[in-house]
Amino acid sequence: MASFVLPEAPKVLGNYQPYIIRNGIGSISGQFPIKNGELLYQGKVGEELSVSDAKHAIEIAALNVLSQLSNASNGFADLDGILRMDAYIASGHSFYQHAEVVDVASNLLVNVLGQKGAHARSAIGVSQLPLNSSIELVVSFSMAP
Repeated sequence: MASFVLPEAPKVLGNYQPYIIRNGIGSISGQFPIKNGELLYQGKVGEELSVSDAKHAIEIAALNVLSQLSNASNGFADLDGILRMDAYIASGHSFYQHAEVVDVASNLLVNVLGQKGAHARSAIGVSQLPLNSSIELVVSFSMAP
């Protein structure tokens, strides 16, 4: 695993846990491009936001995933690996570059975690996300036995 300094994990925005682990399988609640307590990159990709904006947004959201995952797994020491990432992108009708944007998050997870960061994934275009966020990442993982 690469040596890496993570931002502080964002606080939850409602009545839910930032992560949950049951029987060795965990899930990270949806992570947005929140940095220093502020939601960045609001709006739809392909309308208000460019592909470059979306790539920056998903990188921030992926860093937040890593922060939550670090908290859940004793600094990754107890992590067996990421299982799946679902990436939701608020996108305009003519935007089709979802996979290109999501590759930024996938690459970051693998670069930081090595083989433990390899995962299955979905890239899902939606008409809107909570708080007018452009990106939301949901990740499941397994803990070491």
